[in-house]
Amino acid sequence: MGAGAKLIPKLLVQLAVLLPVIALFLFGGAGTWRWPSAWAYMTLFAALSIAVSLWLAVIDPALLAERMKSPVQPDQEVWDRYFLGGVMVVYFGWLALMAVDARRMAWSHVPLWAQVAGALLIVASYAGIAWVFRTNSFAAPVIKIQAERHQSVVSNGPYAFVRHPMYAFGIWQFVGGPLMLGSWWGLALTPLIIGALSFRTLGEERMLRTELAGYEDYARRVRWRYAPGIW
Repeated sequence: MGAGAKLIPKLLVQLAVLLPVIALFLFGGAGTWRWPSAWAYMTLFAALSIAVSLWLAVIDPALLAERMKSPVQPDQEVWDRYFLGGVMVVYFGWLALMAVDARRMAWSHVPLWAQVAGALLIVASYAGIAWVFRTNSFAAPVIKIQAERHQSVVSNGPYAFVRHPMYAFGIWQFVGGPLMLGSWWGLALTPLIIGALSFRTLGEERMLRTELAGYEDYARRVRWRYAPGIW
């Protein structure tokens, strides 16, 4: 059995734990199981997560193994442990808010075309993140230097255009998710989420500039963090 194949059982267990938690906040907030948009959202989330993870198991099992590690690690930046803990609380609260808004109280009325557009944004986000994974084998979910894997600066693929393409592509999910679920209130919180990601980005850059050889020169060549001409 190859290295990637050995990771698949653990991957499936992690998803089997995560999906019911997401369902709890979505359907609990909605107050009903009869919410087609939430079922469609969860199905799309599960399908794309499994597809990208199985693909990674084939092309880069070392990266998949890195991404499946605990969100709290000994060599992780200390502040990032607290940040990720806060992110999980905010994320599940965001799901519950969208459920209350779109289903329980029916405050928002998002047209079908916008919900379809939201689903397409989520697919595009996963495709972009897959491009990042294909390019950067050091794309860990926590902020740290992977000395044991001989981490080096990556400057090709999407990194030739922006310094943090994973965040840039990930933002599309925070736009697509509320649209797909039909929550204008969820979409209204997206700028706050982007602000939190920007804070993490600046902290990550401080570490990379001081601890990763060659990153300072790379940052001078590639000026933009998320979007050329914007930031």
